[in-house]
Amino acid sequence: MTTTTTRGRARPTALAERVAAADWTALAAELDALGCALTPRLLGPADCRALAALYDDPARFRSTVDMARHRFGSGQYRYFADPLPEPVRALREAFYPHLLRTARDWAARLGRPAPWPDTLGEWLTMCHDAGQTKSSQILLRYGAGDWNALHRDLFGEMVFPLQVVIGLDGQGTDYTGGEFLLVEQRPRAQSRGTTTVLRQGHALVFTTRDRPVRSARGWSAGAVRHGVSTVRSGHRHSLGLVFHDA
Repeated sequence: MTTTTTRGRARPTALAERVAAADWTALAAELDALGCALTPRLLGPADCRALAALYDDPARFRSTVDMARHRFGSGQYRYFADPLPEPVRALREAFYPHLLRTARDWAARLGRPAPWPDTLGEWLTMCHDAGQTKSSQILLRYGAGDWNALHRDLFGEMVFPLQVVIGLDGQGTDYTGGEFLLVEQRPRAQSRGTTTVLRQGHALVFTTRDRPVRSARGWSAGAVRHGVSTVRSGHRHSLGLVFHDA
């Protein structure tokens, strides 16, 4: 399998190899402890710039959401249209089998069904059969003063319990502020917040809806929401990979 690049950008096979090379045992342990885990760098600067530049090509997207209009925060994001750009498709497929192990493990701990098959294609077919047929992959753009309210990316009954966001700009160089926020409502306890600086080219895996939290009675579901703190200067782009369709 080749890992060569074209004009500074990684080919899909290289992206898949980079995802597979991450220490998934350590990442799974961090997901268990915090509900999120940061991968090594997966995309180089050229990859990141190319993905961020897609935002200015409306033909690539099925819809645009103004967050202030919907009281989701401030800023914009766009849902990719099908077919997905090749790097987005390749990254989504590369992550799925690694996330699947944690998804099934969490379902077992919580005594829930684990309906997710071995391949992403099979799972998306199940989503489509249930009426969730729209692409859920998003490209987000924030400017100074923009932020994202705490939320969950749920579009129907078919839900994959983990998702991924990839930083496309550098904090401290392209923008300041804009930390990723994760807030967990722990059973019979106060909420816990976690902040992460989303470094350029790195991916953050995090829980979509809830995760297993050990309690005196065994495992309980800790409800989780995520968002982005206020961007203080510059522009911040990120790529969101969601593993169920809308």
